[in-house]
Amino acid sequence: MSGYEAVIGLEVHVQLRTRSKMFCACANRVGAPPNSQTCPVCLGLPGALPALNAEAVRMALALGLAVEARIQPRSTFYRKQYFYPDLPKGYQITQGPVALVEGGDLDIPGDPTVRGATGPVRIRLERAHLEEDAGKSHHEAEGQSLVDLNRAGVPLLEIVGAPDLRSALEASEYLKTLHRLVVALGICDGNLEDGSFRCDANVSLRRSGEAFGTRVEVKNLNSFRFVRQALDHEIQRQAGLLGQGQPVLMETRGWDALAGETRAQRTKEAAMDYRYFPEPDLPPLSIESTEIEAVRASLPELPERQIQRWVEVHGLGLDEARTLAQSPAFAAYFETLARLSGTARGAAAWLLGEVSRTLNERGIGIEAFPLSPESLAGLVALVEARTISFGAAKDQVFPALLVGEGSADAIVAAKGLAQVRDRGAIEALVAQVLAAHPGPVAQIKGGKDSLRGFLVGQVLKAGGGKVDPALVQEVLSDRLANA
Repeated sequence: MSGYEAVIGLEVHVQLRTRSKMFCACANRVGAPPNSQTCPVCLGLPGALPALNAEAVRMALALGLAVEARIQPRSTFYRKQYFYPDLPKGYQITQGPVALVEGGDLDIPGDPTVRGATGPVRIRLERAHLEEDAGKSHHEAEGQSLVDLNRAGVPLLEIVGAPDLRSALEASEYLKTLHRLVVALGICDGNLEDGSFRCDANVSLRRSGEAFGTRVEVKNLNSFRFVRQALDHEIQRQAGLLGQGQPVLMETRGWDALAGETRAQRTKEAAMDYRYFPEPDLPPLSIESTEIEAVRASLPELPERQIQRWVEVHGLGLDEARTLAQSPAFAAYFETLARLSGTARGAAAWLLGEVSRTLNERGIGIEAFPLSPESLAGLVALVEARTISFGAAKDQVFPALLVGEGSADAIVAAKGLAQVRDRGAIEALVAQVLAAHPGPVAQIKGGKDSLRGFLVGQVLKAGGGKVDPALVQEVLSDRLANA
């Protein structure tokens, strides 16, 4: 990609967690039998009239306030017309040309390979507008396509990002940041596999200082990994064309994960192709300042503020804090575990280590983790107090907790895992090891301090793995200094 700069903007489609659809009373629920959650309104039958879902409006306001956008007191709905089997009306009701939410921004980790420096980068948002989702086509192996209209009319918030992203990595980080936000706000379940959070990516290349190149849209990316892979491939594809003096066509492409490449789907539509016109069955949406302030008062602590607090108060690393804030449930578990165990750093280490490994192995979320924060806090506190070693806690106590053998204290007592912290006993072990290894002792005195670890290991071995390593280090240092 020598000499070229990537210009990327994402259009993220967020399915809102309302009980009913955008313009009718049908249930907004995943997993129902095909075409069982439909009515004349979402099927687009003649004479059916839409009625706006007030809860969807409230959720859009929450997003707008969280990103410090401009809330428009008056916005309108339009018909965006196109024909596809899973769009029963032959048009989509969407907002335009002014959206309920205009502007705003998100701070994301920048890509130092393209920015030349580390640190956060501010990505502008152009707007977030309300619209309805289409149905879903299922393409069968026999060559048939079936249409399920349960999703038709589900509330969507389309969040349009400015073309401020400069690499596939930044696009992935932007998507992760936005995902954390909408899940924390409670407006989306964030399930990428079900399509509740998906995006279209617009990407072009240009030489530094030039205007934008020809834009290509990559549709329906529903995982952070696919976004990064698809955009890396598309950037390289466009760079290859330009390097050979060939034009980049303005088109819509899809990501083929199996082949690892984007593939052309159709030429890109222009706005005139959709034949927008005002929705005659819906009045303009008017928002009062009291409604805005009511939503503002209900906002939770936002993920970025939570991350910043953990870094400042608990001394966590930025990447650690971001991972802990991956979902409200995970963040709440961490907060409780840190408070009950008395150590935020210890709590973070266990959650990002053994707990996350267990969740991944079992394919579950923190909500289904069998240990309560109270149960795990007992183990974390024992390690923090050096009552047991981390190795014993990880290899023996934690598995026993998972299968319900009792509390951490009871398991440690039953298995005889408590560390020896009697200084006199440890001094005796150290003296024994020093007497048995005069060669390493002489070499350490001669300046070869790397052998100190060998002696520590011998003391731990002599103590059956039950002596406090920190106290062993302290006693060994004293004896070597005075030898």
